[in-house]
Amino acid sequence: MYPTQEELHAALVQRHGAAIQVRLDHAAVGIAGLGGLGSNIAVYLARLGVGRLVLVDFDVVDVTNLNRQHYTTRDIGVPKTLALLEQLEAINPYLQYETHTERVVPANAARLFGGCDVVCEAFDRADQKAMLVETLLSQLPDTPIVSGSGMAGHGSANIMRVRRQFGRLYICGDGVSDIADGVGLLAPRVALCAAQQATMTLRLLLGEREP
Repeated sequence: MYPTQEELHAALVQRHGAAIQVRLDHAAVGIAGLGGLGSNIAVYLARLGVGRLVLVDFDVVDVTNLNRQHYTTRDIGVPKTLALLEQLEAINPYLQYETHTERVVPANAARLFGGCDVVCEAFDRADQKAMLVETLLSQLPDTPIVSGSGMAGHGSANIMRVRRQFGRLYICGDGVSDIADGVGLLAPRVALCAAQQATMTLRLLLGEREP
């Protein structure tokens, strides 16, 4: 039997505390890219009960995604926005999910993420990461950005951290590892970076600004 909205919300309040939950209830977070980082970030934020999630990705689920992204074999060939939406609605069907199956470019970034309290950058490619960060810093001057950089390989989790730059950009990860070095992308480290991004997002929503 599925819980009612009131029952599920009461359970969140019991675990998080009323003061925290009321802030999460009224928060909006954008996630640009729904791969290894973004799909996991979205799941963490849905479990927190963040009121509105804006989910943006142009791609479909591929078999090569399954080693680290929050999808299953039945999602192969399905747009990531739709596959992830199904999962999130199974976790908490009472949140507001806004999906956009399109590529993020400078011309549409402000339209997609303009109403968000925080935006999570979760792209794969360095040039796309730079594009989004530069665009949001210039077009949304009051919006914090939480980015991921350096999660490849199987190095120690102890070197992964959060660094603050330009006042409102928070970069999670080890800052150096790269798949170009031939070290690969493995689920635990990718998920750890995603968890760092989700945690920093949570702290920003609660009014904390330091890593």
